[in-house]
Amino acid sequence: MTRPLRILIGCETSGIARRAFDAQGHDVWSCDIAPAEDGSNRHILCDIRDGILEWGWDLLVVMHPPCTRLCRSGRRWMSGPGKWTQPKKLPQGRSLDDLRAEFELGVSVFTACWNAPIECVAIENPEMNDLAKDRMPEDLPKPHMVQPFWFGEPAYKSTGWYLRALPELVETNRLTEPKRNTDDWKRWNSIHRMPPGPDRARLRSRSFPGMMTAAAQQWTAHTMQRKAA
Repeated sequence: MTRPLRILIGCETSGIARRAFDAQGHDVWSCDIAPAEDGSNRHILCDIRDGILEWGWDLLVVMHPPCTRLCRSGRRWMSGPGKWTQPKKLPQGRSLDDLRAEFELGVSVFTACWNAPIECVAIENPEMNDLAKDRMPEDLPKPHMVQPFWFGEPAYKSTGWYLRALPELVETNRLTEPKRNTDDWKRWNSIHRMPPGPDRARLRSRSFPGMMTAAAQQWTAHTMQRKAA
């Protein structure tokens, strides 16, 4: 295969992943319900479920789909003991109906992306709780878990990738971890220590350039090989 790949970067506004894949010489577009931070004309303002997945892409990389209610850390807000029982406590100012609506949105976006008519798919998402797993497609594999410091980024953030027809990422520039409770260790944990605020969710979900460079190099090469076979 000699033509550039057609690549969609879903659920991203920062442009970090789009630029990393674009640097490999491919036809890359991003999409989200919010505008691109870098003002790129290769960003499509849309809900990823509204048809864009049908546009003939070779590779789909979904960066930050709504996952707060799907991940294990959010499980306690969704149910008490067992499944779908009354939670012991709710976040301040939130109703159970609000949380259930967010859960359904997360399920809808994730399954739409996984079921897209695209051969090679990578969806970034934390390891899911049991309630979310019950709603996932039967062919969904376990997530491939990586850390930013495997790719030269001095940070801790366990990152899960759900992969179809793509290889697990190979570390490219693993950093030596700092000793626990040192200043460097605290800096590496800055994402987890980030104080509450209106931009907290957006900042915590930003992509790591080193990881995206590795993903772009490894996944585009693999997809090109599959297309050429």
